[in-house]
Amino acid sequence: KKHVLIIGAGGVAQVVAHKCAQNNDILGDIHIASRTVEKCEAIIASVREKNALKTDGAIAAHALDAMDVEATKALIERTGARIVINVGSAFLNMSVMSACIATGAAYIDTAIHEDPLKVCEPAPWYANYEWKRREECEKAGVTAILGAGFDPGVVNAYARLAKDEYFDSIESIDIIDINAGSHGRYFATNFDPEINFREFTGQVWSWQGSKWVSNKMFEIGHEWDLPTVDKQKAYLTGHDEVHSLSQLLGVPNVRFWMGFGDHYINVFTVLKNLGLLSEQPVTTAEGLEVVPLKVVKAVLPDPSSLAPDYTGKTCIGDLVKGVKDGKPREVFIYNVADHKEAYQEVGSQGISYTAGVPAVAAAMLIATGEWDVKKMANVEELPPQPFLSLLGRIGLPTRIREGEHDMELPLA
Repeated sequence: KKHVLIIGAGGVAQVVAHKCAQNNDILGDIHIASRTVEKCEAIIASVREKNALKTDGAIAAHALDAMDVEATKALIERTGARIVINVGSAFLNMSVMSACIATGAAYIDTAIHEDPLKVCEPAPWYANYEWKRREECEKAGVTAILGAGFDPGVVNAYARLAKDEYFDSIESIDIIDINAGSHGRYFATNFDPEINFREFTGQVWSWQGSKWVSNKMFEIGHEWDLPTVDKQKAYLTGHDEVHSLSQLLGVPNVRFWMGFGDHYINVFTVLKNLGLLSEQPVTTAEGLEVVPLKVVKAVLPDPSSLAPDYTGKTCIGDLVKGVKDGKPREVFIYNVADHKEAYQEVGSQGISYTAGVPAVAAAMLIATGEWDVKKMANVEELPPQPFLSLLGRIGLPTRIREGEHDMELPLA
């Protein structure tokens, strides 16, 4: 068994821990590490409360500053972990990857690396950090799977599935992410507020006409009529998967659309216009140096605290247009997740659930060898069928809508 080390102790880490426990016959011992070991211990208590461990096995908490490469290497070696699932801050990616390369452990993350002092770096974002280390990973024989959450992650597999099985040529991929749920708070973000806001304060990059196009946030909106959640307004947004799909699949148009309500947009706009979403330090009248964005993060609800009261559903998928057998074709490949069902199963809300389950599926495919490619890969570079079939079995079934027909993707 390839024992697992989970880095991070937020809502996504909770999902990952539960799903690893449910599949520990494949994944072996489970270790959870964070700067705040009490958060890791709370996750373990949740796993034990729900009797999630499929077979007898170890599950342990560890204190770790994952920015410290030597400390992370030492923990990997001490635990015997051969798969590291990084669901901590996106600021940690390069440090954790370095520790994996040094120890030979497989690496999985769910988002692009970010520099705390830089927002919206030049496109394609993966080329700024991760892709520079492709040769290093391959030379070390280390499997590093990038962006193995839902978006990025599952939507990348949907795109690859469409390319392989539904189209001879693809003209456009529109990734649509709608959260039609409600958490009941005045204002909150569904994952780390700092990372959430950084996505939306810079340029909105999309891939159109085989070139990068820049817009402002909330500049371009579109109403989509989707399964289960019906008509929803979404806005063209910069997002991780656009940066890999545009470069790896040869599709001339790749866009990402995220749903936002008017209230979110109003609060976001006020915060941004006041300078409260800046990542650059400022000095108060009292001589204290603070980062406005970190202050906003500190006063907003912890995303993991939203789970008990969350209701409603998410719908996330790829609307793919192209040609098959000389005729135009349009297919929507998607998943619907339920916030309350996610909480009942693993104690987290649906956004965390959709991000965490795929990372565990990727770990399982590494453990069984199907995705243990001994090099760096984005999800669309890997066979999609084993991934999507496994997801269907462990909680995230894929559906396909074409015209009047809507069906679940058959399990392999």
